[in-house]
Amino acid sequence: MRFGICTSCERSAEVKAAGWDYVEENVQSLLQGLSPDPEWTGREKAARSVLPIPAANVLVPASLKITGPDADLNKLTAYMTTVLRRAATVGIKTLVFGSGGARNVPDGFDRGTARRQILDFLRMAAPIAQQNGVTLVAEHLNRKECNIINSVEEAMTYVREVNHPAFQCLVDSYHFWLENESLESLREAMPFIRHVHVADRDGRTPPGESGTSDYRPFFK
Repeated sequence: MRFGICTSCERSAEVKAAGWDYVEENVQSLLQGLSPDPEWTGREKAARSVLPIPAANVLVPASLKITGPDADLNKLTAYMTTVLRRAATVGIKTLVFGSGGARNVPDGFDRGTARRQILDFLRMAAPIAQQNGVTLVAEHLNRKECNIINSVEEAMTYVREVNHPAFQCLVDSYHFWLENESLESLREAMPFIRHVHVADRDGRTPPGESGTSDYRPFFK
């Protein structure tokens, strides 16, 4: 098992000195899927990193809607094709599908339609991810950050329905605790969990910093 930290690869020397194994980057900063190839600077940034960058989060920018009347699957396909190609170029193997701003269901919009839009996005993206040796993982977000896919249990309904090896599940202790989710949902998702985020419930601080979060049942 490897332990990394979510930060810029430009801080990789500090991260390595602190004892971490890798850096988890930000897709928007490193892969820059809305920028044309001549303007992409992520390859050079990654090459200077003294630690590997096996994962990145913030998959889709808020400006590129996955749900709602402004969702455009053709634009999303072009974007994901670029992002996944660049991920393979810099050695990223896991991309985290949180993207609350992109997937948040607009007020008054039919939630059943929004769910189908997310499924269409994932069914489009998973084969492209597989072609590039990348796994997409569904991140459950608390309701203060997003109004859909708010639990591991709900994330798993998408994983099962998409049913593709390149689309699996993530568990995040912070969101898990804020939503008061049962450990039973975590047990049921275990065969599909490919990535884990951890932070204290209070203040989303590094593990143990707040002194109020007991990780033992979660880790067990």
